[in-house]
Amino acid sequence: MRIEVENLGKSVMVGEDRLDILDGVSFAVNPGETVAVLGSSGSGKSTLLGLIAGLDTPTAGTVRIAGQDLFALDEDGRAALRGRGMGFVFQSFQLLPDLSALDNVMLPLELAGLADARERARAQLARVGLGQRERHRPNQLSGGEQQRVALARAFAVAPSLLLADEPTGNLDGHTGAQVIELMLALNREQGATLIVVTHDPALAGLCGRQLRLEGGRLA
Repeated sequence: MRIEVENLGKSVMVGEDRLDILDGVSFAVNPGETVAVLGSSGSGKSTLLGLIAGLDTPTAGTVRIAGQDLFALDEDGRAALRGRGMGFVFQSFQLLPDLSALDNVMLPLELAGLADARERARAQLARVGLGQRERHRPNQLSGGEQQRVALARAFAVAPSLLLADEPTGNLDGHTGAQVIELMLALNREQGATLIVVTHDPALAGLCGRQLRLEGGRLA
């Protein structure tokens, strides 16, 4: 899935002052490419990821996903596009605490109306090494295991685009390295485009390209 970001800007009002979070950001990502977005805290990395996902709207510019202008769609249209072709991995895992690992992975498959949701979810949990933990709830899993469940959930829908926001931020170095290896392996297998926001130089170095934001602009 090709991503085109054109002259993207995002500003918010803080009292009577305007704060520019992103300013004139433009780049393209080719199908299957892996791109790390780097920058200090407050540089606009997570805001950029949210705009690419259509979870927020820009002040200026646009994002095209496979040729579709994301912001020519209404909120329902953007949600439908996310459901069809995007996967998400977050620093805080974002698992539903009252659901088992299996049910967490099944959720997007069921929302997509897939009849074989349970079988696909089980296969994906096995792929991330958690086939014996499918009945466990998040609070019964380690941080690394929770992130592997999150990866299984993200890849279960076979996304064309995977967006990851600090996926190793809450993990120790050894566990983080295991999650990085697994995420990139799954990405290679499925051929998704990967855009990952990270402070982790090990993860950034394994991506095909790096983009650095400074003060809301591409450095």
